[in-house]
Amino acid sequence: MIEVASEEEALAQAISSLEQDTPQPPRYLFTTQEGLLDTLTSHRFAILKALAGAGPIDMHELARKVGRDLSAVQADTQRLSAIGLIDKTEGGMLHFPYDAIDIHLGWRAAA
Repeated sequence: MIEVASEEEALAQAISSLEQDTPQPPRYLFTTQEGLLDTLTSHRFAILKALAGAGPIDMHELARKVGRDLSAVQADTQRLSAIGLIDKTEGGMLHFPYDAIDIHLGWRAAA
């Protein structure tokens, strides 16, 4: 789950997860919609989609799958790895350990 939540909401969710006895799915939280959209660009979403459920993939194969040059894909995968969304194996393969992405923006109409 990737979602936008205030710091207070994120803290409440973390406390709730710790208090529950059952394992919770991983969550990636952004405090603003702008932060989410600046980080998870359309190119980076394409990378996540190509990696989802595919197992570890070589950087060259990933660049071919998303139809982009290697250096651009390397820069984007470094950012995704830095925030913990994708993993790099010891052999340099890229891995997104999930088969789906759920995004919750939490938009609410003003009262």
